[in-house]
Amino acid sequence: MENKSSLIIVLLVILIGVVSGVGLLTGVNNAVRASLSPIYAKLAEIDRTEKSIENKLNAGGNGNSNASLIAIQNELSQIKNKINANVEQPQMPPPEDMNKVYTIPSGTSAIIGKKDAPVTIVEFSDFQCPFCARFYSVIKDVMAAYPDKVRVIIKHFPLPFHSNARPAAKLAMAANEQGKFQGMMESLLASGGDVTEPKIKEYAKKLGLDYNKLVADYKNQDARWEKQIQDDMQLGAGVDVRGTPTFYLNGRKTNARDLGSFKSQIDPILGPHTGHSQ
Repeated sequence: MENKSSLIIVLLVILIGVVSGVGLLTGVNNAVRASLSPIYAKLAEIDRTEKSIENKLNAGGNGNSNASLIAIQNELSQIKNKINANVEQPQMPPPEDMNKVYTIPSGTSAIIGKKDAPVTIVEFSDFQCPFCARFYSVIKDVMAAYPDKVRVIIKHFPLPFHSNARPAAKLAMAANEQGKFQGMMESLLASGGDVTEPKIKEYAKKLGLDYNKLVADYKNQDARWEKQIQDDMQLGAGVDVRGTPTFYLNGRKTNARDLGSFKSQIDPILGPHTGHSQ
């Protein structure tokens, strides 16, 4: 009997904690959404629940502990069901239409490959993103397989939780002033977007860049680089970019992530005589 009473008390404490927490969260939510009136309704419901449990506990003291325990468990189950019923389910994004053709202008973005190539891959990239680094090697394989047939346009989409992504994008654009965007991008992808001074010196030496000009362009043209990033991100939002990397093949979003998958989509565009390298 003593053990059952102790269990009942523990359940009561847990219930009060859960209900109090739900009451607090509900109060905050309602205060934001509308007024305080729903809070008072919840508090009244909690008060009634506590009184009900108290009555069942008292009944347990009269030799009906098993029945009281079952009743409390049922009460807990009902409260749980009410809580679950009131929890808003997250809105899932609609399924993607992979046949939709988006208009994605090249603008002032860096272009890798032949400028008038018949196949255009647009990539929205984050230079600190490990997946961008991983799948960029696939893009290089695609370009090697289709020399002069494929061009790649890089759009910047730095994710907010990657602190190096934005400055890395700006450093690549500064390197583009000396015609070394691709080399800088590859270096940044390999380093996780490291833009510390020693790394910038290392990149400049490796790529044969004028270090002083690189740093001057990187710092002094920050507003220009920032505008391009903002333009790219706004464009990305308009063409349903949901993460990085996101690839578009002649305007259509593609899930291709290996050379074979890209070939299966590129070959029909180029026709029966693709002339790609094996």
